[in-house]
Amino acid sequence: MSEGYVKTETHQGITTIEFFHPQSNSLPEKLLEEIAREIHFAGIHAETKLIILKSAGDKAFCAGASFDELSKIKTEAEGIIFFNGFAHVINAMRKCPKFIIGRIQGKAVGGGVGLLAAVDYAIAVENAEVKLSELSFGIGPFVIGPVVERKIGVSAFSALAIDAASWRNSEWAKRKGLFAEVHANIENMDESIHRLANFLSHSSPEANAEMKKIFWKGTEHWDELLKERAAISGKLIVTTFAKNAIEKIRNVKVKN
Repeated sequence: MSEGYVKTETHQGITTIEFFHPQSNSLPEKLLEEIAREIHFAGIHAETKLIILKSAGDKAFCAGASFDELSKIKTEAEGIIFFNGFAHVINAMRKCPKFIIGRIQGKAVGGGVGLLAAVDYAIAVENAEVKLSELSFGIGPFVIGPVVERKIGVSAFSALAIDAASWRNSEWAKRKGLFAEVHANIENMDESIHRLANFLSHSSPEANAEMKKIFWKGTEHWDELLKERAAISGKLIVTTFAKNAIEKIRNVKVKN
């Protein structure tokens, strides 16, 4: 449990993939690979008509990359392997022929923003704020950049990436297209998710798959693009600046 988990359940054509990590649902390499694998399997699973991606708890949706793992990266090659974990998840979501609904019950940081940008329809609560914090610890949102930019455009993505210390609220996220819906509380959010999931699970699987192809048109080169982006992050994460910044952040977290 201390290392987190990924759980998958399928009921009446709806497959729910839930992830958890005790550090605000952050994502170590193991969880990233498990999420990518479960999305791939759900995509080819005949009984699955729709996927819901969610995290456990009622506070943070996802705190992004695991700082414990980032602090242990010693070489550029290790860094590339780690950041390719995010590439694998995004590409699995992109290629999945089933629609993916995101249940966003809390804040999302860094890679967590990439995750929610990669779902096909994000339903959130009012306190679900977003932040791209990468620049504050010596890297940038390179791997998740294409999927965030695809969803909200270059201008909004640039603002989010440059102002790495500031949160954007759910109203901003909805206005920019990151969230499709925002609800006052978790109960209302879950009710809306249930409604949409039930509708989509009874829709034509062939029509859904064809629509998803159209929505993701122009991303066919992302297998290579995200590898290239992972290489940039892998190079920067082992710089002295990044190492010092990550250590400072980890020390603050320990004190808190």
